[in-house]
Amino acid sequence: MSEAHGIHAKFRNVLGDFILDVDFTAPAKGVTALFGPSGCGKTTVIRCIAGLTRVRDGFCQIDGEIWQKPDGTFVPTHKRSLGYVFQEANLFPHLSVRKNLLFGAAKEKPRDRPAIDFDEVVDLLGVRHLLERAPRNLSGGERQRVGIGRALLTQPKVVLMDEPLSALDRKTKGEILPFIEKLRDHFALPIFYITHDIAEVERLADQIVLIENGHVVGAGPLADVQSDLSSPLARTREAAVSLQGVVEAFDAEFGLLDVAIAGGRLLAPAPPADVGETRRVHILASSVSLAREAPGRSSILNILPARVVTMKPVDAFEVMAAVAIGEKGEGARLLSRMTRKSWEELRFVEGMKVFAQVKSVALDAGRGEPGE
Repeated sequence: MSEAHGIHAKFRNVLGDFILDVDFTAPAKGVTALFGPSGCGKTTVIRCIAGLTRVRDGFCQIDGEIWQKPDGTFVPTHKRSLGYVFQEANLFPHLSVRKNLLFGAAKEKPRDRPAIDFDEVVDLLGVRHLLERAPRNLSGGERQRVGIGRALLTQPKVVLMDEPLSALDRKTKGEILPFIEKLRDHFALPIFYITHDIAEVERLADQIVLIENGHVVGAGPLADVQSDLSSPLARTREAAVSLQGVVEAFDAEFGLLDVAIAGGRLLAPAPPADVGETRRVHILASSVSLAREAPGRSSILNILPARVVTMKPVDAFEVMAAVAIGEKGEGARLLSRMTRKSWEELRFVEGMKVFAQVKSVALDAGRGEPGE
């Protein structure tokens, strides 16, 4: 990825005892999650990209357009082509949904990219029936969808989302997540998405930037960072990988989808889906065990040949292994958490052929309408 056709952000600043020192690149499309604990600097980074926070030592380039350089170049926020979605929608109470959507809408269509159409946004976010309502008559999820629509209609080169679901209850989050997925899949827009909820990252993100104490400790495609044993994500009890899968078939008798991933295929309980439909597959490290020999008949449906890539101790008694699917280890990587006793007694070593027994596979809901 060349910098001219991607995103490069580099910011350094000292704020009392807190030092912000981040440097990362990302593609100019898809969702890049900024992930880390509260107070690590995520919001500061996104405010720097927006130009709301100015640091002396900063560089920001969005798809060939430079917004800040260390030589003093600094494009003010109102001249940056961006859409900002906050934790609260902050709609104008005296304006209808239609007028809120159109407030701040770009007067001219962009020349360097396809324009985002009002009707397209209204239908994508499912708010057409709300257009004449006042904000006070909307639910929290409806208000946030209108806030997202308002950001899109500014015709942005990049969308910044600062924990857009944090103010919503669990049920409402579940209702709005499919709309963000549709936004991700429909528009060729880069989206920076701040969250401290790993489930949102696993469901939405294509790329991830891990931030701890103001520093980047991991960045890249989500599955690559998840399966990197030096990454903080691989050291948690919830360690998992999120893979892109394609539906190959549906077994109606047993209610199982056959999903192809890089290097293999998986069976998973799920509703019917169209052949060729893409689905995101989640596999926990705790759901993967390794065997040196092909297991016999078992209740485990997914047993895949693989190669051990590497191992790292989790603590004195457990280890985390990364394996690559396929006879030659040419496919996607999985994580397997096991006791040190098992690792040593089975004498696993890097490069060894093994069989990965996947006890549980989770699939995202797919590309249907929200609630289907």
